[in-house]
Amino acid sequence: VQLVESGGGSVRAGGSLRPSCSPSGYGHITKCMGWFRQAPGKEREGVAAIYTGDARTVYYADSVKGRFTISPDNEKNTLYLQMNNLKPEDTAMYYCAAKPVWCGTSMQALGAVGFGYWGQGTQVTVS
Repeated sequence: VQLVESGGGSVRAGGSLRPSCSPSGYGHITKCMGWFRQAPGKEREGVAAIYTGDARTVYYADSVKGRFTISPDNEKNTLYLQMNNLKPEDTAMYYCAAKPVWCGTSMQALGAVGFGYWGQGTQVTVS
């Protein structure tokens, strides 16, 4: 499975972006999909995750709750991350990831351990 992200960019604080992730294959490999980000000099952190089996079980980092929404479009085979009210501290490289198991607890869903499939990343810059 290959994950291809797009839709990053540069916006002013308060603006919105909607990166997308298109896996080359779906099914059991992408049972749990997540978005992670990494800013220069900082560790990679989980932003949001979703169990694609029901598309309702979602997880969010406290820092993005109420501002970001993760959602799949099964018809388009695409995962989106709607990001609203962006802040400069949201600036980072954003990565899509997938694992073939249940997402687990919030800590497991937003932890990079266990995610074996990663995209190349898309840059988000907020000024």
